[in-house]
Amino acid sequence: MARRIVTALLGAAVMGIGANGASAATLDDVKAKGFVQCGVNTGLAGFAAPDAAGNWSGFDVDYCKAIAAAIFGDATKVKYTPTSAKERFPALQSGEVDVLARNTTWTINRDTALGFNFRPVNYYDGQGFMVRKALNVKSALELSGAAVCVQTGTTTELNLADYFKANNLQYNPVVFEKLEEVNAAYDAGRCDVYTTDASGLYSLRLTLSNPDDHVILPEIISKEPLGPAVRQGDDQWFDIVTWVHYALVQAEEFGVTQANVEEMKSSPNPDVQRFLGVEADSKIGTDLGLTNDWAVNIIKAVGNYGEVFDRNIGAGSPLKIERGLNALWTKGGLQYAMPVR
Repeated sequence: MARRIVTALLGAAVMGIGANGASAATLDDVKAKGFVQCGVNTGLAGFAAPDAAGNWSGFDVDYCKAIAAAIFGDATKVKYTPTSAKERFPALQSGEVDVLARNTTWTINRDTALGFNFRPVNYYDGQGFMVRKALNVKSALELSGAAVCVQTGTTTELNLADYFKANNLQYNPVVFEKLEEVNAAYDAGRCDVYTTDASGLYSLRLTLSNPDDHVILPEIISKEPLGPAVRQGDDQWFDIVTWVHYALVQAEEFGVTQANVEEMKSSPNPDVQRFLGVEADSKIGTDLGLTNDWAVNIIKAVGNYGEVFDRNIGAGSPLKIERGLNALWTKGGLQYAMPVR
């Protein structure tokens, strides 16, 4: 019952925030302050992590840069707010951040009761398990009685409980709020198993003392559609964040890259000309509240979706995650951009 009361109060608070958001256009606020405030992970290699000099990089970080490039023509116009799993939603609800680009699963509760809007899934993920090779475990179904490290406040924690209950397995949860605490606990041997999104496991394994001593089990126990989130009540801002993703995907489908984007402006293909804003009388960008070269600015800044993927988490990165479901729809995957017309 207490949880219901908290949820109801939170929902009411969010409705108030949503109403305020509708009256104050986020794009105008962002332009006025001169940067996008982007909520990111506190440090997840490949997705969002700072280097020793405090410079952020990663798959999610490139989305922040792409949004800034679309608005300002300058990908550096971003300020990053590191958020834990628990902190991320209040940060977005309160307006502390303009957009959350932080490996966040799109769920019905977050879409409705929490007052957020998701639409573009920029990474199709699923929850997995990592164990030490020395345990000689080959399947998650062999994990009954294990101590499992998990981050609280996540869908991961809920999926874990459901999976073990459904398979009549026992486990001892070892729960922490901050990702760094979960990592340290697993690396120190305080638990037998680490569970989170599979992409996160590949990332986190790189940070362990002896990465080769750990194996990721074959089971994927959930759907984890990840993507940027914004507050409800501001359709223009929602459209901008949505179409930044579609622009990245469409650029890959057209073969427009960071290296050839200027050359492609001369393409005889009218679809490409329209996409790059060189078609006569085009309003493709201005209808979004941007300039018609918004897609060009995105691609110049970070490349197309495939380039963003490969550089940060794919074949060109230490993680070497395969495209899988995140391949273009033309190559058997699920990444599909709505028509730019």
